[in-house]
Amino acid sequence: MFHPPIEAVRLEAILHALSDPVRVQIFQEIAGADCALTCGTFSKVNGRVIPKSSLSQHFKVLREAGLIRSERQGVEMHNTSRCTEVQERFPGLVAAIINAHSIEANEAAA
Repeated sequence: MFHPPIEAVRLEAILHALSDPVRVQIFQEIAGADCALTCGTFSKVNGRVIPKSSLSQHFKVLREAGLIRSERQGVEMHNTSRCTEVQERFPGLVAAIINAHSIEANEAAA
């Protein structure tokens, strides 16, 4: 599995990865978890069932953008956040994007 070194992580890739509300939700949950989360944890996101093929694509985009690290353990993929590394490379970027998504979600709910 491809995990870019942090110095190769591109701003454009992060912006693309976090432009999708489903990926933002997945990333937020992984980033806030105390341990690695399996892909199966995300069979439902925002109340919607996510097909396995779509879920695999979402994880691939997040991984190739440098936002998560995925490790195969048996038949499961365990995913962890690379927030600390990304924060060092692009201070405040991820928090700003997630905050912007939260503002939009709150406005849409109102």
